[in-house]
Amino acid sequence: MFEALTRLFSKPEPEIPDHDPKLAVAALLVHLAAVDGQASDAEREMIRGVLMDTYDLDEAAVDTLVREAAARDAEAVDLYRFTSALSALDLEERLEIVRMMWQVVFIDDRNHELEDNMVWRVAELIGVSSRDRTVLRSQMARGKRA
Repeated sequence: MFEALTRLFSKPEPEIPDHDPKLAVAALLVHLAAVDGQASDAEREMIRGVLMDTYDLDEAAVDTLVREAAARDAEAVDLYRFTSALSALDLEERLEIVRMMWQVVFIDDRNHELEDNMVWRVAELIGVSSRDRTVLRSQMARGKRA
C-alpha cells in the first residue's frame, strides 16, 4: 500500500527506450563487470565514469541508466539483444564501445578469461575487427600500468 502511494506521488523516472544505444552499451558493461563472478566497486565506478564521459550524463541520469541496464541485463538470454542495436553505429562509436569495455576489464588489475571472451564476442557482433580489438586491448592494458 505504501509503495503504491509513493509511486503515485513521486516523479516517475523517464523510461529509456529499448533501442537506445546508451542502454545497450550500459547493459553490456554491467554484464561484463559481473561476468567473472562479481562486479567490484572499481568496475562499477568505471562504468559510471565512462558512461558519464561518453554520453555527457549527469549523476542522476547515469544512475537511472545503470539501474535500467542492470534490469535489462537480468532479463536477457544472450548478448544479441544489445549488440544488434550497436552494429549500425559508425565505426568510431563501435571502437569507443570496445575501448570502454577494456577500461572496465583492466580497472581492477585482473583480466579474467571470461572478460576477454566477452569483449571478443561483442566486438565480433558489432563489427570491430580482431586487429582493432587487440590494439585497443593493448592500449588500455598499458594505460592501466602507466
